[in-house]
Amino acid sequence: MYSKWISFLAVASLCSCSSNSSDNYVDPYANVKATFGTNIDLDNLANYANQTIPAYITKDNTAGNSITDKGATLGRILFYDKNLSSNTTISCSSCHQQTHAFSDTNIASTGVNGTTGRHSMRLINSRFANETKFFWNERAINLETQTTMPIKDHGEMGFSGTNGDEPFSGLITKLSAIDYYKELFKFVYGDEEVTENRIQLALAQFVRSIQSFDSKYDAGRAQVANDNQPFPNYTAQENQGKNLFLTPPQFDATGNRTAGGLGCAGCHAAPEFDIAPNSGNNGIIGVINGTSIDITNTRAPSLRDLVKTDGTVNGPMMHTGVITTLQAAIGHYGTINLAPGNTNLDPRLRPNGFGQKLNLTAPEVNAVIAFIRTLSGTNVYTDAKWSNPFPN
Repeated sequence: MYSKWISFLAVASLCSCSSNSSDNYVDPYANVKATFGTNIDLDNLANYANQTIPAYITKDNTAGNSITDKGATLGRILFYDKNLSSNTTISCSSCHQQTHAFSDTNIASTGVNGTTGRHSMRLINSRFANETKFFWNERAINLETQTTMPIKDHGEMGFSGTNGDEPFSGLITKLSAIDYYKELFKFVYGDEEVTENRIQLALAQFVRSIQSFDSKYDAGRAQVANDNQPFPNYTAQENQGKNLFLTPPQFDATGNRTAGGLGCAGCHAAPEFDIAPNSGNNGIIGVINGTSIDITNTRAPSLRDLVKTDGTVNGPMMHTGVITTLQAAIGHYGTINLAPGNTNLDPRLRPNGFGQKLNLTAPEVNAVIAFIRTLSGTNVYTDAKWSNPFPN
């Protein structure tokens, strides 16, 4: 009887401890769960770090900030959080919208104190860019530096420290007081401290994770040894467009094309289709809503997902948004004018010192358009891991 009583007390004690432990449990991610619901599951993170990359993609500008599932998850939340603007109305995603390949259909995007000075560049395949500097005029040395520059801009997100704005330290204070960031920064970095460097690392990881390799081009490229071979899945017109895109033109003494292709790959080499780092400007030197010229815009986004698969453009093209169709874009390069004051025109566009004249035919234009459309996929527009995690 005595031993039975001792056993009963032991069991009762265990039950009591278990009950007390459960009652006292504090979920370390309660605020994340309350804010984001099932959109963010810290126990089952989306795959950002180990996405499939085709073997023919050789560029990678990750440098010392490798993508992690934790870091990119924090970056996704920061990217979509309007708290990053001074008046809590604008997020990074306001100007870089998933439905438009992370660009904007407006010529200039709306900020907290006006509009952007240039059209918002698409963010597709930033990790695989040949050019490692960012912004149209390459003023950011790398993606990490770029991520917080719009936040510090008076017109865009308003933590500039000028014109009555709070300095960037005001944002640090603001985010540090938000409970879900306390949990998230500890989850990613081991403690709750919010710093500019940590914000930059997370945002850059998220942006670099945005990739697009499910296009008709990728399906074809996987079946051949190199880009110069005909793609089995292409139409005759698409293969013609590819050849025109890849093949350099031949010019006479005054810049008229006499043979060859259009030479687009001279600046937008396959398979990344990003801008060559040594490029000058492309002859478009205007500014938005102004009469002055700007010859410093020498960067461009990848041509991947320039349009959707149905040919719908993902917003206007060029830093001024002055071009709105693929036909107009190709037409621009068809006849390059040597504008007064443009001392930074890319040499490849002025053969023998003359603005190039490609003498395009309608079938050639249509073939190149058909090819460019093959560079677009569909997943980038719908994948939940790149979508807004905040409930509607």
